[in-house]
Amino acid sequence: MRGRFCRLEAPDVLRHAEDLFAAYSADESGSLWTYMTDGPYSSFDEFVAGMELACASDDPLFYAVVERGSGKAVGRAAYLRIEPTVGSIEVGSIAYSPRLQRTPVATEAMYLMMQRAFDELGYRRYEWKCDALNEPSRRAAERLGFTYEGIFRQALVYKGRNRDTAWYAITDRDWPAIRRGFERWLDPANFDNQGRQQAALAALITAARNLAD
Repeated sequence: MRGRFCRLEAPDVLRHAEDLFAAYSADESGSLWTYMTDGPYSSFDEFVAGMELACASDDPLFYAVVERGSGKAVGRAAYLRIEPTVGSIEVGSIAYSPRLQRTPVATEAMYLMMQRAFDELGYRRYEWKCDALNEPSRRAAERLGFTYEGIFRQALVYKGRNRDTAWYAITDRDWPAIRRGFERWLDPANFDNQGRQQAALAALITAARNLAD
């Protein structure tokens, strides 16, 4: 999947592991992994072992997020709970390094994965789930156009603790307006000479939804 700011590639240990480990190592506190089922990784060898498992998996189906400017892998995301017979797919296992967080690359990567799911693969439902305590993830879901659907209480146990899961989704009926919002946000005219956005994504998606109504 190719965009203006990034491309998403099938993960490859030889091509991506060193870049990813270096990018994740900038998170010295390890807080990046608080709400992930894997990590943090204490050594490169440990990280490679985890990445090898990810590379071999079909569900989750992982992608490395690669900056087009530098050519370096700076994060990952995956499709999971892939159910083509009912047209449902989830995006998750999103681990964005500090270098990737709050950048146009981060947003465009999510748009590219949505676009493939709806426009190329024909899915009807695109899900986002997270620990109900994970406020940054919940804010990200709302910014990206997902609709909140509720809490599944005591849904999982991971890293020795309970997880109440917050559910969000976009349907194929929602997608055309959300796509227009993303396209307007990603337009070069929406960024100044310093690369700062002129209009917020959430506002553009809301405006597109209002026009659709």
